[in-house]
Amino acid sequence: MSAQYTVTATREAEASGAVGLAIASLPASFGPAATGDDATVAAIDGTSGWTTEAIRAIDGGASGVVVVNPVPENTAALRDAAETARAAVVLDQRWASNPGLAGAEDAVRSVAGRAAMLDTVATAAAGTDPERLLTEHLAAVVRVTGQLDALRVLRRGSHGYTASARLANGAPVSLQGVLSDSRPAGVDFRLYTDDGGVSIAVPEPLAAWPAEVRAIGPQGEILLPTIYESAHRTTWRRLKEHLDAGTTSSDLAGFARLTESIAHLS
Repeated sequence: MSAQYTVTATREAEASGAVGLAIASLPASFGPAATGDDATVAAIDGTSGWTTEAIRAIDGGASGVVVVNPVPENTAALRDAAETARAAVVLDQRWASNPGLAGAEDAVRSVAGRAAMLDTVATAAAGTDPERLLTEHLAAVVRVTGQLDALRVLRRGSHGYTASARLANGAPVSLQGVLSDSRPAGVDFRLYTDDGGVSIAVPEPLAAWPAEVRAIGPQGEILLPTIYESAHRTTWRRLKEHLDAGTTSSDLAGFARLTESIAHLS
């Protein structure tokens, strides 16, 4: 039987990442620590300064760190600390961590050479920081499409943003961010090809609501298998796999590329 790991979470991480619910759904894998010093895993919120807090947790003996909804930061020092200590740092991202995006990635990349346009809209509650929404939006898009070219912001304000980019084959990408309470939060994708495309709808990670991925072609529309698991729970299962195997995670390297893209936005 594999080990159970003990967890401590900051109040902010619990509020934004449903840490308690996620680890309660994996009782054979994780349990609450008696004190912070006894924890083998630290869960922290991804607000400004999260890389410093993660390094502090690793220096304090944590073998695993979960970062909930991280904002762009330089991760170089954290990557060095994690590699030196052989600690696994995983990122619990709002939409990019949804398990349904694995199938979406395969569906999109199988027709990427014939892509004509990608239209994607992210919606969050009014008052949400648009810069943070853009980070969460781009993380989900890049998870599915790979790196975007010529990324730039055309408009941004208190109600959202409009950005553009290009896919690897040169097809245009439109990204819209909407801050409103009149639409359910989530992110939608529409990839158009010469004979169909792929549509993806990713809900909030508050419960095990599934992402819906549909491939459309000459044969009609196919709904890919749905996965009834929250993004939060998926993140913790990934962490357990790394801890059991004694491996580190590639999340920070991928996030570094995302951060670099955002830093060069014009």
